[in-house]
Amino acid sequence: MQSPTHTPPEQTPHLKRTMTSRHLVMISLGGAIGTGLFLGSGEVINQTGPVGAILAYILGGLIAYMVMLCLGELAVHFPDSGSFGSYANRFIGPGTGYMITWLYWLTWTATLGTEFTAAAMLMQEWFPQVSVWLWTIIFAGIVFTLNVSSTRLFAESEFWLSLVKVITVISFIVLGLLAIFGLLSFNGAETAPLFSNLTAQGWFPQGIFPIFATMLIVNFAFSGTELIGVAAGETQDPAKNVPKAINAAIWRLLIFFVGTIIVISALLPYQATGLHSDEVSNSPFVTVFSYIGIPYAEDIIRFVIITALLSAANSGLYAASRMMYSLSVKKQLPQVFSKLSKSGTPIIALMVTMIGSLPGLLSEKFGAEFIFKNLLGVAAFTMVVVWMSICLAQYNFRRQWYKAGHRKEELKFVAPLFPIVPILGFIFCGITGISMAVEPEMLPGFISCLIFIAACYISHYVLYRNKS
Repeated sequence: MQSPTHTPPEQTPHLKRTMTSRHLVMISLGGAIGTGLFLGSGEVINQTGPVGAILAYILGGLIAYMVMLCLGELAVHFPDSGSFGSYANRFIGPGTGYMITWLYWLTWTATLGTEFTAAAMLMQEWFPQVSVWLWTIIFAGIVFTLNVSSTRLFAESEFWLSLVKVITVISFIVLGLLAIFGLLSFNGAETAPLFSNLTAQGWFPQGIFPIFATMLIVNFAFSGTELIGVAAGETQDPAKNVPKAINAAIWRLLIFFVGTIIVISALLPYQATGLHSDEVSNSPFVTVFSYIGIPYAEDIIRFVIITALLSAANSGLYAASRMMYSLSVKKQLPQVFSKLSKSGTPIIALMVTMIGSLPGLLSEKFGAEFIFKNLLGVAAFTMVVVWMSICLAQYNFRRQWYKAGHRKEELKFVAPLFPIVPILGFIFCGITGISMAVEPEMLPGFISCLIFIAACYISHYVLYRNKS
């Protein structure tokens, strides 16, 4: 019987290990800091109140941290670009591994087209005479080129795209705090309202329930951190760099998100933070920057959001193509999908994933708001299912590890407090996923996800039951 401890489930020796710790951290931050923070943070405050929003993001960060600790233990021991799909295949079952891999591929592929379209529509606000489709083709070409050239170029481009977002968030928090403490004028006044806005309408003006009702939005804000697991298979010295990246990414995200919420809540009445349209000018970032006196605040935030969208598309194409590559390595897709270019990138998988993103481009023509909302729901739910599989895989791995006579001290990276961390991570993610079912706007996406999951299991049973 093969030991669960020493050999990675699916070796991917041809992928080049060119990423460093700084690449991993920025890829993770880039995956998480996006339009959800720049546009969606105000909506969470509007629904829960300031204190409720702070608690929701702290809870979301803790859930993400528990999941990433589980992923870190697996990724250090089995650095594989198939990541959680391979771990689910080995420690839960072949059918679940197959389903998780396809589910994660679907998440990013479905999102790609909407990222390109949204970026193009923002560009059209600057250049109304240029077609949205032309911008879409340009952005798709740039992202594809960055991915297909080399893993190193992808990682380097993602580092700089993410850095734009990180600098914006840090500037927002620092300038906001200076305004809060009266060191900068705010909206014509010498001093801002300090922290009085946080509890001006009571601690929980909407009650406790909205905190839990917004957890799907908050959890989705932290999604992207799991890209560390996908990138582990192409990282130099994963035993050293993966744990460092996980700790750095999660704590920085928690500080960025909670810091942003505190600044918005302290400077603006919570009733004025929600979005009444998808316009960039409705972003609380624009409002705060404008009140502080930053010139061209709307243009700056539009540029940052375009960067955020392209960064997400860049990471998404990378992640989805590696999932397809992993399926091919397991012989669950034709071998052509594991064909590598001279620079070591899975070129056929990249091309097919780009083609798979085309339906998302229809969002400009056929009800953008409806398609965007349901794609958000699909992406959020599928991410929760992936996170649940990470917790369950780590729980089963550790049990097998102990059963084989090993001790936790032999592991290069250990998720603490076993089995509490994987169990709590699994339960909280499960509750978050179920909450989608009671949201009428997200119900079509929820049902579609369940049908897709069932189809994955059925197709695996029909096609591969004799090979597993």
